[in-house]
Amino acid sequence: MKRVRMLRGATSIIALCLVATLMRPAVTAVGPLIERITDDTGIPLALLGSLSTIVLITWAIVSPFAHGFGRRLGLGGAVLAAMGLLAVGVVVRSLPGSTVWLWVGTGLIGVALAVGNVILPAVIKRDFPLRVPLMMGVYSAILGGAGAVASGLAVPLAGLTGGDAGAGWRVSLLITGGALAPVALAAWWATRRRELRAMRGAPTGRAPRTGIWRDPVAWQVAGYMGVQSTTFYVLVTWLASMSLDTGRSAALAGVDVMIYQIFSLVGSLAVAFVMRGRAARLTPALLPVLGIAGITGLMVWPDAVGIWVVPLGTFSGLSLGVSLTLMADRARDHGASSALSGMSQSIGYAIAAVGPALFGAVHATTGSWTLPLVILLVSMSAQAVFGVYAGRDRFVLEPRT
Repeated sequence: MKRVRMLRGATSIIALCLVATLMRPAVTAVGPLIERITDDTGIPLALLGSLSTIVLITWAIVSPFAHGFGRRLGLGGAVLAAMGLLAVGVVVRSLPGSTVWLWVGTGLIGVALAVGNVILPAVIKRDFPLRVPLMMGVYSAILGGAGAVASGLAVPLAGLTGGDAGAGWRVSLLITGGALAPVALAAWWATRRRELRAMRGAPTGRAPRTGIWRDPVAWQVAGYMGVQSTTFYVLVTWLASMSLDTGRSAALAGVDVMIYQIFSLVGSLAVAFVMRGRAARLTPALLPVLGIAGITGLMVWPDAVGIWVVPLGTFSGLSLGVSLTLMADRARDHGASSALSGMSQSIGYAIAAVGPALFGAVHATTGSWTLPLVILLVSMSAQAVFGVYAGRDRFVLEPRT
């Protein structure tokens, strides 16, 4: 019996990891291919740059409703439906002919990922209640790792079709975004057949969705998620440009971004170690010190950007993992965790959608990176303040004494 439980646990972890590999490549592979898409379709580069913004805005809009979706279908059923929709969106986005498919497919992908973003932390809370920091660390590391691999493979895969630019970017997006989808869907179905048969059974938890928006603890977690998301998406968008402006080559700028992503993975995997015991209360508030050190370094000695991406990457990976852990730890059960996840991610991605554009606008206005970087220092300081409150041992949807 013990072996059976261990086997089920292992297969559940494998299925979760496979699903996690689908959660970022459909988004991160677009950036390296934007110029090819522009050359083929004639869509202005500035307009194509809004594809990622569309995804973030979709996440902000859909996330609050994902909890109710999970209550109707069950957590496992909601994930299965979302990943199925993701596969459809990846295929639609890659269809030849009208450029409308590019936008329709992106919208479908955004909806699917919004549901997955919200439901998967609740799945971890339910299935691994004693290993939440560890599993959140693994989950967030896979998010970053899969996204980084997709970014690196996007251009080489596009080149496999020869001179056909249209087929190149479409095939690349299809492979990076959907190659693992059949395997992940099959693994998820195989490990959760019992739950999926009861999709229309009992709700996933007792906590109502509506009360979460009036809960102060939920707003503390949402604030933490929002400011850390802002920092991440600003750095992902502008780090290469900052590196180029120091006089480094495009190749070295790419290496800087790669190192940033690698240390983001290191940070994600460290979540299990820093969110244990008393450290679990202190880490959310102290973590921004690492990011502030990296940003201060960029301001004082920008030519050493290759050094500063190390603390910045570690900070970003840790921040994401801690945010996801808080969504589980500040809830008594997986139902409340799902509601908290939906609310906090909605706020977080709404803020994140504004961050890169604001950062770029300030840079364009001032012609310098100093003032934009001050914005990140303010964001990180706000993260420390939110961390003081979100790190306390309190729970959402509970009466305050």
